[in-house]
Amino acid sequence: MKAENQDIITPHITDSHALEYPCLEPGFACHLELPRWDPIHLGPLTLDMSPTKHVVMLLAAALLCLGTLLLAARAHKRQHAASGKPKGFANGIEALVLYIRQELVLPNVGKHGEGYAPFLLTLFFFILFANLLGLIPYGSTATGNISVTATLAVITFFVVELAGMRTLGKGYIKTIVYWPGDQPFIMNALLTPLMTPIELIGKFTKPFALAIRLFANMTAGHIVVLALIGLIFTFGSYALAPVPLLMALAIMVLEVFIAFLQAYVFTLLSSVFIGLIREGAH
Repeated sequence: MKAENQDIITPHITDSHALEYPCLEPGFACHLELPRWDPIHLGPLTLDMSPTKHVVMLLAAALLCLGTLLLAARAHKRQHAASGKPKGFANGIEALVLYIRQELVLPNVGKHGEGYAPFLLTLFFFILFANLLGLIPYGSTATGNISVTATLAVITFFVVELAGMRTLGKGYIKTIVYWPGDQPFIMNALLTPLMTPIELIGKFTKPFALAIRLFANMTAGHIVVLALIGLIFTFGSYALAPVPLLMALAIMVLEVFIAFLQAYVFTLLSSVFIGLIREGAH
């Protein structure tokens, strides 16, 4: 199927039921239609479970995450048995994993937080690969889809709340109902109706912030590149084309750093939220 006349940036952030692949047609891109399935009807709800481009990118990110870490673990085991220390690829992955675990996860999650390290490390690498897939030609940024980032945020929300229930036990109710034990009864009676709704809102603003932060940052870079390339057509001069192209190239290089940074920030904030609820603020 021939590619339609469209820009080269928005396909990286928009979802569709087709994948792009290189070809010699105008625009150097053709479309491969993904299968369309009959929607599922659940009462008044209609669910379209057909795969989309972002679904494919998420599956690719999961497979890359799984393959990279398993290959690194296998190489680490083989090299450690042969020479007593890893090297090359395995050494680099080990250094990154140890840094995330020792410097980011454990200090923020708190004591006995080793059990949360696998989840947070998986979160980091999955988001990282999903971000990077949006920077390659004919790829797409699944994390530029608010549905994807919202799903990641909701999963993190449940992990945070379950961590609070597991650590605090009956004291978990204090993360919902404001009732500090170091104040007179009359003060608690006056403050509880005011502060309890704020505590509840705070629980939901955290995942909301996670979703919007990742979505906005991964979308913004592509929009800036589109705007810079659009300057060529705005001025209508090929003589000025190298300037916006160089600026767009600089933004794309910066986007590689942003891909790592946003995976790091999402993991950092998730670690902080888990640590806060485990400490029992009240």
